[in-house]
Amino acid sequence: MKLLAEAGVSVPYGSVARTPEEAYQVARKIGTNDLVVKAQVVAGGREKGVFEGGLRGGVQIVCSPEEAQAVAVQMIGKRLVTKQTGERGRMCHQVFVCERRYLRKEYYFAISMERDFQGPVVVASSQGGLQIEDVAAEKPASILKEPVDIVTGLRMSQAVPLAAKMGFPEALAEEAADTMVKLYDFFIDYDAVLVEINPLVEDSTGRVMCMDAKVIFDGNSAFRQQKIFEMQDWTQMDEKEQEAANADLNYIALGGNIGCLVNGAGLAMATMDIIQLHGGAPANYLSVGGGATVEQVTEAFKLITSDEKVQAILVNIFGGLMRCDVIAHGIIMSAEDLELKIPIVARLQGTRVADAKVLFAESGLKILACNDLDRAAATAVALAEIMRLAKEIHVDVKFHLPA
Repeated sequence: MKLLAEAGVSVPYGSVARTPEEAYQVARKIGTNDLVVKAQVVAGGREKGVFEGGLRGGVQIVCSPEEAQAVAVQMIGKRLVTKQTGERGRMCHQVFVCERRYLRKEYYFAISMERDFQGPVVVASSQGGLQIEDVAAEKPASILKEPVDIVTGLRMSQAVPLAAKMGFPEALAEEAADTMVKLYDFFIDYDAVLVEINPLVEDSTGRVMCMDAKVIFDGNSAFRQQKIFEMQDWTQMDEKEQEAANADLNYIALGGNIGCLVNGAGLAMATMDIIQLHGGAPANYLSVGGGATVEQVTEAFKLITSDEKVQAILVNIFGGLMRCDVIAHGIIMSAEDLELKIPIVARLQGTRVADAKVLFAESGLKILACNDLDRAAATAVALAEIMRLAKEIHVDVKFHLPA
C-alpha cells in the first residue's frame, strides 16, 4: 500500500507493525478509534481464515489502540489457515494497522498481462469486495475486459468511459479514471504482471480509494526492480522454494512420490501429465531452464531428494540450449554425492545426447536411460510403486538397472 501511495493512489492511512507494541503505536499515530488490523500473509481468503490460537479472521475491526495491540498478540507469531494455504497455514510475522473507512460502493479493478490481447488488459466490475471467480461464474456479464495499447498506455479518454460502465457516479468518474491511470502507470513502472484492487471503493465522503491490493511482479525484472525484490518476505515461502530461487531454479512442491527434473515450463507440465496418465503422481514441478549448470542440476537433485515421499526420479531433458552431457554430469555427481538409493530414469534428447549416454555408461552407476518419454514415465511410475511397497513391508530394495 505504501508503494501505491507513493504513486499518488489514495489508500487508507496506516502502517505495518511487526510487534504488538508497534501495532499499538501505529494505532495511536493514526489518531482514530475506527481501525482495521490485517494479517500480512501471502494467501487469499484471509478474512475467513483461522489462526492456530483460535482467532477467527485475518482481518479484524477494532475500536482502540489497546484492542489493536490485543488482536496483534493473537496474530503475530501464529499460523493463519485459509482455503489457499493448506492445513499447515502461513506464519504471520506482521500486521497492517490502518484507519477504517465507511463505504458507499465497492468495485473491482485489475490490470494483468493477457496473451489473448497480446498485452495489458483491464478487468473491472461493479461487483467489488467479493471473490472475483464467484462473480465471473454467477454474473459473467458484470465482468468488463478492455485491452490497453501498451505503446500509448491507459489514457483518461479510455478510463472515464470505463468508470461510467463500472457504475461510478458521474461526479466521481474522472477521479475514478485518474486512479485507474495511476494504477496502470504503477503496473508499467514496476514491471508488474498483475495489479488487483479489490475493493476499489467510493467511501462515505465521496472519495475514490484502493482498500486492498494484490500485486505480482515479474521475477525477470529483479535486476532493475531491486527495491521491490528486497522487500520479499522469504518466510512466506516454502523453504525448498526459497532454496530453488537462490539457485535460480523454478520449483513448486507437490504431493506425489515421483520427483521431476525437466527443462522448460511446457515440457515440465507435459511430464507431470504423462506421469499421471500412467497412474503416478508428481512430487514436484522443477524446471532447470535452458542453460543450467552442473551446480544447478546438483542443487535440483538435492531439492527433489529432500522430500521423503520421493520414491523415484524422472529426468526429462530436451537439449536445445541445454546440453544433455551437462545434465548427465550433474546427475552422476548428484547420485554419487547424495548416495542416492532410489531409481533414476533419464530421458535425454537433443544436443550431445550421445555424449550423455557415454557418461552414464562410464559412470558405473545404475541409471536407466530411455529414449521414449512414454516408456520413461511408465517405468518411473512402476519403480516408484515397487519402492513404496518395499517400504511398507520393510524390505530393502536394491535395483540393478542396465547401465
